[in-house]
Amino acid sequence: MQIENQFQVAAPPDTVYGFLLDINRVVGCMPGAELSEVVDPTTFKGKVKIKVGPITVAYNGTARIVERDESARVAKLEASGRETTGPGSANATATMSVVEDGAGSTVKLLTDFTVAGRVANFGRGVMEDVSRRLVGQMADCIKSNLEGEAAAAAATPPPASRGEVGGGLQTQTQAKPVNALSLFFQVLWDRIRRLFGGGRG
Repeated sequence: MQIENQFQVAAPPDTVYGFLLDINRVVGCMPGAELSEVVDPTTFKGKVKIKVGPITVAYNGTARIVERDESARVAKLEASGRETTGPGSANATATMSVVEDGAGSTVKLLTDFTVAGRVANFGRGVMEDVSRRLVGQMADCIKSNLEGEAAAAAATPPPASRGEVGGGLQTQTQAKPVNALSLFFQVLWDRIRRLFGGGRG
């Protein structure tokens, strides 16, 4: 069965592509997914739990990046897994591409998969609904991460001129968290003194 999905992200294509190939960040955006082991930079093991119709199935599996083209921003992944509580299995090949879309990017996913076991009893319509729901949730998370980073970068003051970089700017940047931390402990200590001081009075 082959299913196509796509979504937009308000971030540069190279940034989006890099995020999608960072397994530690992507797994955090995949509903029901848990990373168990990073075997090497292209191979990883994990668990995923998916609700299909009235049932929930969990798989232990391995995924591998088998092809990647940095210049075209295309990557191909292969994944296989077995049910944790039954004889079912799943195999999938997913091709992911990121293309420039105005000031942002469009992510396209083409997934070809086969399933055996209880999930195989559900028709294409149910599987497409599940796919759209999972990709939609994953897209919202990815967009939240990348668009939040882009907004934070845009809000950061521009770097000082070359003559100022060596001293004042670095000192000022490092001083902010230290001052904030000192202020926090100062207020906390002041409240403790007042609390105990009031108790003795």
